[in-house]
Amino acid sequence: MTREEALDSIKANVENENLIKHMLATEAIMRALARHLGEDEEEWGLTGLLHDIDMELTEGDMNVHSKLGADLAMELGASDTMAHAILCHNEAHGITRETKLDKALFCADPLTGLIIAAALVRPDKKLAGLKAKSVGKKFKEKSFAAAVNREQISLCSQIGLELGEFIELGLEAMKGIAADLGL
Repeated sequence: MTREEALDSIKANVENENLIKHMLATEAIMRALARHLGEDEEEWGLTGLLHDIDMELTEGDMNVHSKLGADLAMELGASDTMAHAILCHNEAHGITRETKLDKALFCADPLTGLIIAAALVRPDKKLAGLKAKSVGKKFKEKSFAAAVNREQISLCSQIGLELGEFIELGLEAMKGIAADLGL
């Protein structure tokens, strides 16, 4: 599967532009993590890109979400490893996260929301001037972006990253695609 094929499938299955931006941001973070950890950048990036492909198809039903997504990814040519990561990023299924890819996707997924929220409270609403230290401070404010699962982000330690390092890596990755994100 190529990135173009994955994007075509996303465009066929997802209408919500913000959801697409979230998937692009997750892809960027996953690619950066793969580079940093010496993993397969294409595999990790495509996993991040496709992880929520079924969100609208399942109408947000967390009991079904990611099961269909894993199947759709497999139809596109995703490996079993990629499909497993997509499947277990949704805790509702109770599937154990085993691989580094599984764990990376799980903690990268909510980080996008925290970073986007931190950018949107800035006067210019842009990522360019946002500092990782500021995102870290927002992380500690439980009322800020309250829906963001901070425990999930903190599991970056399972892939060998300190929280500050993970935030920095994620922010820089998202800055690299800021135009695509409208930020």
